[in-house]
Amino acid sequence: MFNPIRLSGLTEKDVCKNDLRKYYRFRPSRFYGGISTADCVGCCLRCVFCWAWNVVSNPVDHGNFYHPDDVARRLLNIAEKKHLRQLRISGNEPTICREHLMKVLDLINDEYQFILETNGILIGEDEGYAKELSRFKHLYVRVSLKGTCEEEFSKLTGALPEGFELQLKALENLVRNKVNVHPACMISFSPPENIKALRKRLKTICHAFEDFEVEELILYPRVEERLKRLNILYFTAYKPDNIPSEQI
Repeated sequence: MFNPIRLSGLTEKDVCKNDLRKYYRFRPSRFYGGISTADCVGCCLRCVFCWAWNVVSNPVDHGNFYHPDDVARRLLNIAEKKHLRQLRISGNEPTICREHLMKVLDLINDEYQFILETNGILIGEDEGYAKELSRFKHLYVRVSLKGTCEEEFSKLTGALPEGFELQLKALENLVRNKVNVHPACMISFSPPENIKALRKRLKTICHAFEDFEVEELILYPRVEERLKRLNILYFTAYKPDNIPSEQI
């Protein structure tokens, strides 16, 4: 097991240069009803269900460095061409290159909603991160919990179980600093009693969090092969062409 904060620091050396960050593609996506997406390189977790595992596990060999101006311009160009009103950074963990992220957000005007998809580890470790994000009124943060408890988190990500507490702490920090935020959770590996316990746990942070966004396993070919190789069982899963509409 590894320390996700330490891995974040090591990864930052490979994917961040001053205010530049590595990205491997820019694209429109069907999720959220349509969103302009920049897929970044570099993560501080190693989720067994990750669809971008080849990039996550080997950031040195993927992507190119982009200036915040380039990222914002590409996102806005895609949004204009496809008539989209939402933007995001996805693919890996966008909070790793903090200076870069803040500059990208500064370049996006309030006509667009920016959805920050994050595992929350770095925001949980430093409340100052949440305070810095609070100045962006067009920002919506989606904290994706990796399992419903410490044990599941560690099994699914390879990280120390204490990392799950950092995810919950991120929600606390964001709520305290009045950032628009909502939790999501990967529940495909969780028995019903664990899901129920998580709902109670989240309710203590914010009453609305009891009704968190459900994430379920998508069996992309490489993901399915990895889970079989590691002998990791799951309760629910969908093929890429059969994802429930409420999860798109």
